[in-house]
Amino acid sequence: MSSAGASLITMGHDHNHSHGVTATGKHRKRLIAVLCITLGVVGIQVIGAVVSGSLALLADAGHMLSDAAGVFIALMAAWIATRPASDQRTYGYQRAEVLAALANALILIVIAVVIMIEAIRRFGETTEIHTDVMLWAAILGAVANLVSLLILQGAQKESLNVRGAYLEVLGDLLGSIAVIVAAIVIMTTGFSAADPIASVLIALMIIPRAWHLLRDVVDVLLEATPKGVDVNMIREHIMAVDGVVEAHDIHIWTITSGVPVFSAHVVVEDDVLNATGADSILDQLGSCLGRHFDTEHCTFQLEPVSHSEHESHQHA
Repeated sequence: MSSAGASLITMGHDHNHSHGVTATGKHRKRLIAVLCITLGVVGIQVIGAVVSGSLALLADAGHMLSDAAGVFIALMAAWIATRPASDQRTYGYQRAEVLAALANALILIVIAVVIMIEAIRRFGETTEIHTDVMLWAAILGAVANLVSLLILQGAQKESLNVRGAYLEVLGDLLGSIAVIVAAIVIMTTGFSAADPIASVLIALMIIPRAWHLLRDVVDVLLEATPKGVDVNMIREHIMAVDGVVEAHDIHIWTITSGVPVFSAHVVVEDDVLNATGADSILDQLGSCLGRHFDTEHCTFQLEPVSHSEHESHQHA
């Protein structure tokens, strides 16, 4: 360190950031099985919707297609976690998951809007619906969703991505039940408006999830502070370390889901900023961030008080 008090930049944790098998990666085969089942049922339901003339069945197919995209994103996240970083992409391809989620959210919104518009158009019309095809395609979808739920049941407590896929399949099951009920109502009463009503209900199930997903993606892309992280509390923890005088330029953002990143300028007493003192402070700061805030990617710039005062006079 120079006599002028040059800043020290370092990582607060072990520099070995190689990735092992994640919780999602551990259950990759389960997710692949669910993805194959879901895509297969989507194909059958689209054909059934065309043959039967049921908008509700087509809406349910769109619902399941969007959830297949969600499962695909979970698989992508597991694969991306194993990809090494490079000099050109220092964080690897971890943002690819966020971009895929953005595409998924936009597709969900488009599907929901198209379903709502078509459902409203059909309310004043009499449309012939082949309820037998509609009912059996919906039952097949419900059975497939139950099988997928059983496949994911044992893994959904271990991984957030698998948990998300589990909840999406559960939403699919509710959509299939809505189509089954609509088919039975039309078969028994002739009330054909049950089909667009079921379509609207499915669209209303899609929109909130699409909105929350889009909001989360925008937060990541705008590098917003991760949910549940209190910057003032982090500052208090940093200030509690012996020798620390001030903390400023604190930034916390997210590279992708589950990968928060932290950086800060930390002003310390001049007499503790030697090789031993700096190591001790960095160890304490890194340990604190990792233990209390589950953040392993930490960068601290240590500044002696004298250098900090020099900077403040320059900017005065």
